[in-house]
Amino acid sequence: MDLALGTGILSCCNRKVFEQYQKSRAQFVQTIAELATRPQNIETLQNAGVMSLLRPLLLDVVPTIQQTTALALGRLANYNDDLAVAVVKGDILPQLVYSLTEQNRFYKKAAAFVLRAVAKHSPALAQAVVDCGALDALVISLEEFDPGVKEAAAWALGYIARHNAHLSQAVVDAGAVPLLVLCIQEPEVALKRIAASALSDIAKHSPELAQTVVDTGAIAHLAQMILNPDAKLKRQVFSALSQISKHSVDLAEMVVEAEIFPAVLACLRDPDEYVRKNVTTLMREITKHTPELSLMIVNAGGVAAVIDYLGDSRGNVRLPGIMMLGYVAAHSENLAMAVIVSKGVPQLAICLSEEPEEHIKAATAWAFGQIGRHTPEHARAVSTANVLPKLLALYMDTDSSEDLQVKTAQGFIIQCIVFLVSSPLTFSPPLQVLPHDSKARRLFVTSGGLKKVQEIKADPGSALQEYINSINNCYPEEIVRYYSPGYSETLLARVEKYQPV
Repeated sequence: MDLALGTGILSCCNRKVFEQYQKSRAQFVQTIAELATRPQNIETLQNAGVMSLLRPLLLDVVPTIQQTTALALGRLANYNDDLAVAVVKGDILPQLVYSLTEQNRFYKKAAAFVLRAVAKHSPALAQAVVDCGALDALVISLEEFDPGVKEAAAWALGYIARHNAHLSQAVVDAGAVPLLVLCIQEPEVALKRIAASALSDIAKHSPELAQTVVDTGAIAHLAQMILNPDAKLKRQVFSALSQISKHSVDLAEMVVEAEIFPAVLACLRDPDEYVRKNVTTLMREITKHTPELSLMIVNAGGVAAVIDYLGDSRGNVRLPGIMMLGYVAAHSENLAMAVIVSKGVPQLAICLSEEPEEHIKAATAWAFGQIGRHTPEHARAVSTANVLPKLLALYMDTDSSEDLQVKTAQGFIIQCIVFLVSSPLTFSPPLQVLPHDSKARRLFVTSGGLKKVQEIKADPGSALQEYINSINNCYPEEIVRYYSPGYSETLLARVEKYQPV
């Protein structure tokens, strides 16, 4: 009797100890997972060697502890590449990959999160994820019934593919693309977003990878979602279509043939600025290829819509619209005139004045060059917007970057590098006008423009010097000498040396 009682008490104590041990493990991993959500705790956790403490718990007999451990590891690895490297060096990835095919859906989502968190930091870490056999397990997860598992797997595949063409090709070779296309057809909006993003990350690297995406029928399914009310989904849809379009004329034509125009123009008025930006980026990638593609977008009302978009936007989101106008104008006189007639020049002038970022100013200067380079009428349309003094000032500014100076110099070459900045004249005759218009040549001299040209110091053989020579060739040699610096001193020296007869 006493022995039985003692055995029962011992068994009860053991059970309580085991339950307490299990509770302590669960509390530990839950605490780490919560602490890892706050950046200020990460360094402390790292210094405490938390990675080595978490690793054994991935093999815990309690499923919830395994899942919470994976979640904690993912949050830590997501924070910086040092912790992601620690996950790789701790041989944690093989266990996660194995669990992706064996565990329940909650663990699978957590494991895919860790793989994504490691892969996102660098190509080397993404390659480490690939080397541990993760691709096959992630692709199999795309066929899971649970949409959350599919979403987590698609997200991880996208983060692997985004780094370079080699990793993207590995994702393709694993058979991910057809399943990602199936995912964008699922009813869950979150899954659609991530799958579209992954397709975009695959397509962006090369024409061959983009063609692989196209061959699975992705364009038609993406095109069906361009008017979806979810802004985040539309961002990814337009990004994917842009990444496909950018590589070649054939791919751009396939996107256009999906009959997305003029419907996409309505999205230029979307409340979400990144939807608007990605739409404009798509138009840029299409128009850059051929005059025919540009004409199609012009006829659909694309140029006017983009000009309105530039007026309503500020900052970097303006950049693709500015470049789109430049690409359209570059193709032909008529297309450049379409930009002018749609009042693109005044809007670009506003962009040049308002935007502080040099890369935006450089793109705007380039766009002006593409508009004005065709005929005297095109050049006059640019010069009357009074942008040439601003381009000159940017070129002459010693603080301007090399790229900005190159772009403004190109604008000068195509139109007019210099005129008298302080002149109240609103008309600044560009180079195309000077050889053909005697009144313009006279006005350029009397306004002080020719004198200002001679004062510019340009490197011999540079584009700037060639442009100066082109202007000087429009005038008699003695006129050019007359307005050259030091000419009056030369005349006085001749006077002093002159000996009357």
